[in-house]
Amino acid sequence: GVEQATDAILALLADHQVQATFFVLGWIAQRHPALVARIAAGGHEVASHGWDHARVFSLTPESFREDLRRARAAIEDAAGTAVAGYRAPSFSIDPRTPWAHPILAEEGYAYSSSVSPIAHDHYGWRAAPRFAWRPVAGSALVELPVTTVELGGRRFAAAGGGFFRLYPYALSRWAVERLNRTEHRPAVVYLHPWEIDPDQPRIAGAPLRSRLRHYARLGAMKAKLDRLVGDFAWDRVDAVIAAEAA
Repeated sequence: GVEQATDAILALLADHQVQATFFVLGWIAQRHPALVARIAAGGHEVASHGWDHARVFSLTPESFREDLRRARAAIEDAAGTAVAGYRAPSFSIDPRTPWAHPILAEEGYAYSSSVSPIAHDHYGWRAAPRFAWRPVAGSALVELPVTTVELGGRRFAAAGGGFFRLYPYALSRWAVERLNRTEHRPAVVYLHPWEIDPDQPRIAGAPLRSRLRHYARLGAMKAKLDRLVGDFAWDRVDAVIAAEAA
């Protein structure tokens, strides 16, 4: 279903004349090169999501570097464009991986958007900055964390993935507006193609929490995304990085 769902997202973005960044797995680029080529042809940025969604903290520095290189080669071959950005699977750059950002810098990446500065049962780096920062001394590499908001001394994830799919749309809209108007910063919103596919196969026997996170409100996601794209101005991550670094 990856082609059908991604093509639906591409059509939605085209309707709004919006360009975005697609973080692509090398595994997908190898098997669906025409899809990756369509993404690039639409004027979207094609960036890396690693090879097969292995979390960075499950790799060694050596295997992480190999994962980066293998994925980048497949993605660039399919897209016909250079890859400058990286997003770690499941936002898995955190205090357990102090070597990850230096390796990204050594491999020539311009930016990473791999940190979620919250506490979460699957991921998170609560002590990390909420906005763009340079994680490697002497390097131009920029880390652009995903969107969070602070309220009453607490920090919350907002406007991305399951948070966007499960929360009321008004809450996500408020979070983006708060960042734009109060904190004068861009919001980083993300989703996966499977999140707009309510007809996807179900995995039998998965834990209840996983089923709720993965399958709840799939049918509502596309309409919510359409509203969000229409309510705000958006751009590719590389363009946001250039503005943040200026």
